[in-house]
Amino acid sequence: MQIRPEHPADAPAVRPVNLAALRELRPVRLIALLLILCLEAACASRAPRSYWPGFGRLENVLNWTPQQQLRGYRNIDRIFPTRPVARSTQPFPLTESRGGLSSLGYAIDGRSFDVDAFMRHNHVVGLLVVKDGAIVLERYAGGNSRHTRWYAFSVAKSVVSMLVGAAVRDGFIRSLDAPASDYLALLRGTAYEGVTLRQMMRMTSGVEWNEDYADSRSDIARTGGSALDRLRYLIARPRVAPPGTRFNYNTEETNLVGAVLRSAIGNNLSAYLEEKIWRPFGMEDDANWLLLSEGGAEHGGCCLSATLRDYGRIGLFALRNGRTAGGEPILPDGWMAETTAPSPANRSYGHLWWARPGGAYAAIGIYGQAIYVDPARSLVVVTHSAWPRATGQEFSSHREALFAAIATATDRMR
Repeated sequence: MQIRPEHPADAPAVRPVNLAALRELRPVRLIALLLILCLEAACASRAPRSYWPGFGRLENVLNWTPQQQLRGYRNIDRIFPTRPVARSTQPFPLTESRGGLSSLGYAIDGRSFDVDAFMRHNHVVGLLVVKDGAIVLERYAGGNSRHTRWYAFSVAKSVVSMLVGAAVRDGFIRSLDAPASDYLALLRGTAYEGVTLRQMMRMTSGVEWNEDYADSRSDIARTGGSALDRLRYLIARPRVAPPGTRFNYNTEETNLVGAVLRSAIGNNLSAYLEEKIWRPFGMEDDANWLLLSEGGAEHGGCCLSATLRDYGRIGLFALRNGRTAGGEPILPDGWMAETTAPSPANRSYGHLWWARPGGAYAAIGIYGQAIYVDPARSLVVVTHSAWPRATGQEFSSHREALFAAIATATDRMR
């Protein structure tokens, strides 16, 4: 594994690190984490961000206009601080077998929709269907193309779930049922004391949080500042339910999962993603991950930007149970089955994955982002979208109807 500098403009070159030696550093994980988080105050990158003329006011990304969405989602690294994730030199091959879904369609409220109508209705800029490892449908709109990176919001949560699995297999995390405070001592004496990593990944910590995207007074709208500022805000919230008993969707809590992971591995999330998944599995294009502040920590709960096909490869990596194309295990045996199974507190949610009927599961991001994985059908569906609202039953019902139609159509292709 390699340590990537937290501040690429100022730091020395990447150097190799002995994994066994890193494991011996566990007693000082908190010190390492605080150094990583606090360096941003002293050593922030001096490289200026490129704010485009005419882009408009750089307010909360939840308030962007449709024009800003299209321009901004594919160019986040030109607007906000990000950290790169380098592509593989040997991309995982995706063969093309077009035409099998040429007559795909579905109906809602007595109205029929084909693929083109779905893309217009749901403001879709990228749609990919991979069946048995071959592309059977691929469409782009809104100026996007095969090599366009797209800002996929909470899809990153499911990627973090995979990275936690890699850390378990590498021996950095001994168990999901260990208290998170074992890896992040600043949680001691807070509402998170005694909460396990599993409970945090299932969104059942019992800590108070309001994630109403339409409410300007909600917690998700009020958090900001550095990684440390956000952590302090979250861990100051009170406990309102016993851990493990109540589901409450909480993006900032996944940022906390990211902080635990960073502390455990002694590295940043982008470097770990590159070393464990992006390069080994054969991602075709560079990606980038949004940082909580210039030169600081990645959003554990959000904001990985990658191409449509590479998100499809994430789905294929999941279908292969966390193994590379050559069969090398990256995740523990049974990890995908364990983390995508419904949890007791919410039968629609696992460990940072949304559970679907029949053993299928999905990584979902607001404004219409999705990676849908159906192991029984060897099927992966990816959507990149720019919905006019963060969430909405009107759009999600069309997406679910399309996914169901794709599943039915691919059954006929066997």
